[in-house]
Amino acid sequence: MKNKVLSLDKIRKAGTNALAQALGPIDLVRFLQQFDMGKGDYTKERERWLGRIGIKEIKESIERGKRKK
Repeated sequence: MKNKVLSLDKIRKAGTNALAQALGPIDLVRFLQQFDMGKGDYTKERERWLGRIGIKEIKESIERGKRKK
């Protein structure tokens, strides 16, 4: 049996149709949302929010947390 090579567009459409049939429209959307790459640079944004925190600060924060318990 000879395999037919499909274009990426046809593969995408066939896959989306199969998922829609198996999952239904709502869960299909939820499934596809998992693959959203988002926008921006999380690492740079995180540094802006938290500042640069080193190992020493992390260790001290953990120790403070343990003392509170």
